[in-house]
Amino acid sequence: MADILTNAKARRDYHILETFEAGIVLRGTEVKSLRGGRGQIADAFARVEGDEVWLHNAHIDEYDFGNLQNHQPKAPRKLLLNRSEIRKLAAHAAVKGNALVPLAFYWKNGRVKVALAVGRGKQQFDKREDLRQRESDRELKRATMHRLKGRPD
Repeated sequence: MADILTNAKARRDYHILETFEAGIVLRGTEVKSLRGGRGQIADAFARVEGDEVWLHNAHIDEYDFGNLQNHQPKAPRKLLLNRSEIRKLAAHAAVKGNALVPLAFYWKNGRVKVALAVGRGKQQFDKREDLRQRESDRELKRATMHRLKGRPD
């Protein structure tokens, strides 16, 4: 599973509750642009509209060698999920404070897939707590490595 695009802001700004794998409807020039890794999904979000899920604000650069039929960079794109997954997403999205955010675009069997997550927004103190936890884990690992190598701290 080779990631094409990743959303670093998603794990920083949201507590990830559940993830889904979704297909995405793309045009040829969009796929060619993604093969070059040209795009960003940092500000992207998904929305359940009726019986369909749409990805908004995902920027896929225009293909350099495209013609007049080139795609719109920020056009909404339909996500392909089965009916029960769409119902689950609609129930999660209806809860106040939850959001549907893409974590990554990746290749699977020659097709582009989207890792879509249900996330609850973090408060500022949650982010600081994550930083403290990461720093303490780093210190613990450093101390363990010194001890294993026989060096005094």
